[in-house]
Parts: sequence; structure tokens; C-alpha cells
Amino acid sequence: MKDAPTHAADIDTDEVDEAADQKVVEQEQADIKDFVKSLSADDIKSGNWFTKLAAHAMNSYTEKVNWQYFQDRYAGVPADAIVDQRIKMAARYAALEGGLSAGAYTATVAATIGSLGGASPATVPAAVATVMVDVAFISQLQLRLAYDISVLYRVPVDVHDPDDLWKLIRVALTIKSGETANKTVSKAIPVLVRPVVKRFYSNSALAAGRALPVIGKHLLQRNVIKIGIPLVGVPLSVLLNRYTTLLAGRHARAVFRNEARVIELAESLSKRSRHPQLMLWVAWLVIRANANNKIADDEALLMRHLVRLVRERHDVVDEQLANLVDIDHMEVWRRVDAEPDDLSDVIDAAERVATVDGAIDSREKAVLAELRERCSRS
Repeated sequence: MKDAPTHAADIDTDEVDEAADQKVVEQEQADIKDFVKSLSADDIKSGNWFTKLAAHAMNSYTEKVNWQYFQDRYAGVPADAIVDQRIKMAARYAALEGGLSAGAYTATVAATIGSLGGASPATVPAAVATVMVDVAFISQLQLRLAYDISVLYRVPVDVHDPDDLWKLIRVALTIKSGETANKTVSKAIPVLVRPVVKRFYSNSALAAGRALPVIGKHLLQRNVIKIGIPLVGVPLSVLLNRYTTLLAGRHARAVFRNEARVIELAESLSKRSRHPQLMLWVAWLVIRANANNKIADDEALLMRHLVRLVRERHDVVDEQLANLVDIDHMEVWRRVDAEPDDLSDVIDAAERVATVDGAIDSREKAVLAELRERCSRS
């Protein structure tokens, strides 16, 4: 199996070899063309093409690309440095592909689109194959880029698990909501391109849940903007492919780097804890003490990994805690008061848990203050 586009260059290359880049893109585009030829008209119309693309893009790829894969190529290089270069490299490939695709459809479809009064190119038979190659190429590129980033930050993603696959798709294609992409737009791209990119991400929330065919329809619809203005199709497609891939990569970096941070915290707390079972109770009390009574995503993620690591490292499984609906403060304090040992490790864990989702609020401060007082008396 040949390397995917995101693996075609070493990060220590100062000069970008455009000819080599274009060769890699053309090879990958040829593979995508073969994939598109295998699709039926109903696959494209129904959106089922994306279901097939997800399997095509990820199944064999994830068997090859793992932590060791990157270690062999970039031994000793920090993950942040590799991720940054891979995002830039993917953006270059996206731009090159945009030029190749746009050059094909603007030459053959411009007049047809005009005669149809601006109808979607996806409804024009001569344009279908080209549009599908473009959309499938970029979708595959961004899925693989996001997966690479998850591997580099040591965040486990199993593409055969429906929850993990949906998470990868949501992160890679920024389709959970337009909020993240739109906030990033103002800082990440040139002023002249921002209105186009904002249009690309408008209405990006999918209310239909995780149905992959729905995603397929959605991706086709939002990519029409690249070929809806034939006279500027090539430069527009190049810019849009480049900057949406940059945004997708930066979004994936933010998500997976943050998750890596939370996992790292969970590993540290579990490793250092002398009272792992009590630590879980206190951690949950701190999480449930926040002023708005809501559990932040980072808090839920931290608790999930803490429970897993305490089970794996300390062989502790607390069924009572697992079955709790509402946590009783007095039950936690009873457990704290009954412990005669030094509980500085529990205090430290509680303080770090309180900051995992940002600044400590008043209720969390109150719990921490009482914990310190009780531990000082024991």
C-alpha cells in the first residue's frame, strides 16, 4: 500500500518539492477516481457514498498507521512539531487537488451551469464524477489527518467502534456545529477568503445524528460553493480546499491535544495516588460541586480515564460509586475522616481535578477548603 498524502514528506525538509507533492496528489486522486467509479448513482444521491468512503479511507490505513509508524519516521521529535507540519502538508495537498479538480470541471461544465440558472453542479451528469472525486479526496484527506493527529497525541481511536468513528468524523470534518469553525475563521485565514469560508461552514450542524448517508449529503451540499462560480472556480477551489483543511487540522489538534492533556492528568493522578478508591470519590465530589451543576466534557473524560486507570493499576473497582445517582457529601467526608494516613495526595488530586475544565468556581473552592480542613485534622 502506498503512503497516503499526509505521509509523503519528512518534517525536516525545508524546501517543498512541488513536483513531488503533485505526483503524490495525482496518485491519490487516481485511487479516489477508481473509488468513485465503483459508486452507483443511488450511492451519490442518497449520500451512501460517504459510508463506503469511510471504510475505504480508514480500514487498511489504520492497520498500518500507529504510534510505532510515527516513531520510526520521527524518532525523538515532539508530537506538537510533527502535527504542525502534517497539517501544513495536508493543506498543500488539498490545494493542489483543488486546482486539478477545478480545472477539469470549469472547462466542461461552466456553460452548462450557466444554462441551468446556477443549478447545483452535482445535478449535472458531466460534473458528477469530478465533484465526487474532489469531495471524496478532501474528506479522506481530512479524516486521515485527524486520525494521524489522534495517534500522535496518543489518544485511542478505534474506527471500528461506532462511537469512536463518529468522534473522528465530527472532529475531522467539523460538522458537529459551525461554532468552532466560525470562531477559528477570523484568526486563521486571510480577510479576503473569510466570507467564502464562512459560507462553506454555514448550517454545518447536523440534526440527524450519526447517519453516515446524511453526512454524505451534507458534504456534497456544502462543497457546491467551490464550483458554483465557474469563472473563479480554480482559485476559489484551491483556496477553499487549503483553508478548510488547515481549519480541520487545527480543530483536530485542539480537540486531541486537549484530550491528551486530560489523559495525561488522569495517568499522573492514578500513578501518584496512595488512596486510589478515596481519590475517585473525592474527584467525583469536586466535579459534581460546580456552580451550574453540569458536568463539562473534560470533567467527564477525566473521570472516565481515572476509573479505568485505577482499575488497571490498583485493581480497584467501586460498584457503589458506579451506581451513584446523587453523591452524598457526608458519605465522602465519612470516608475522608476514617482514613488515618496522610491525605496530601488526595488534596492534590482534588485541586487538579477542579482546574481541568478551567477556573475553579465558588462551590468547588468550598469543597476544597473543607477537604483541606478535614485532612489536617486526621
